[in-house]
Amino acid sequence: MADKILREIFRKENLTDFLYIILGCIVQAVGMSVFMVPAKLVSGGISGLAQVINHLTGWPIGVMTLLGNIPVLLIGWRYLGRLHFAVRTLTAVFLFSVFTDVIYYLFPDPTLTGDLFLNTIFGAVIMGVGFGLVYRGSGTSGGSDIIGRILNQRMGLSISVSYLICDSLPIILGAIFFGWELALYALIAVYINGKAAEVISEGNSSFRQAYIISDAHAEIANKIMHQLDHGVTILHGAGGYSGKEKEILYCVIYRGEVNSLKKLVAEADPDAFMIVGQANEVLGEGFHPNRYYA
Repeated sequence: MADKILREIFRKENLTDFLYIILGCIVQAVGMSVFMVPAKLVSGGISGLAQVINHLTGWPIGVMTLLGNIPVLLIGWRYLGRLHFAVRTLTAVFLFSVFTDVIYYLFPDPTLTGDLFLNTIFGAVIMGVGFGLVYRGSGTSGGSDIIGRILNQRMGLSISVSYLICDSLPIILGAIFFGWELALYALIAVYINGKAAEVISEGNSSFRQAYIISDAHAEIANKIMHQLDHGVTILHGAGGYSGKEKEILYCVIYRGEVNSLKKLVAEADPDAFMIVGQANEVLGEGFHPNRYYA
């Protein structure tokens, strides 16, 4: 049994996940120690509560973060999976806590700037990138990250909105102990943090998906395959009013190819009906390679 677990953990795909998690934890710790903590910007979640406790008692932020995550990890164990969740999340929580305290003790005053606005922007973006990398490694960073991921998976809320909901309490405590001005900046940081995590974990929205309804569907499909070098899926549908059967073309293209697609569709059928929407991430032939996230 133990050998099976070890083989599963050290699969090539899983090792890639752990590299994402390790890098993400380092990036998060830098954002926290260099920008958020010196500016007294509460980062939200368990680490935000740890910042408040550190302010009141002087106890290490990393240690408090690690201890505070224990009950939340139990909740996550129930809702986000067993071995898959436990190994990755325990790794992420432990490494983030260690890196945060190590940076603090090696560089007691790592402040790069005293400008509150710059600390807010850079701290939020850097921590968000770290969160996103951990997400790409199929892990979480514990705390409100776990609750946020549950809301994201179970209720369909976006990552940024989930962060905003989960981080309300730490920010309110930050307002009480650090002042409302800093709390308002922290609220902005939490939102930016979530958006940055969303971009890193779900893609940079450089892809577009298109639905095309046209009587010249065969000609359009041929142009897409040969001129844009993308595959096309033909869906069978029917008009809701006329009841007439229609062929619907579906394809995924790069953002920069949208105008080319519009042009070739207009050339084949000026009356064609086309919907172009955003695709966060595309995996498979012609785009990024797909792999199984264990």
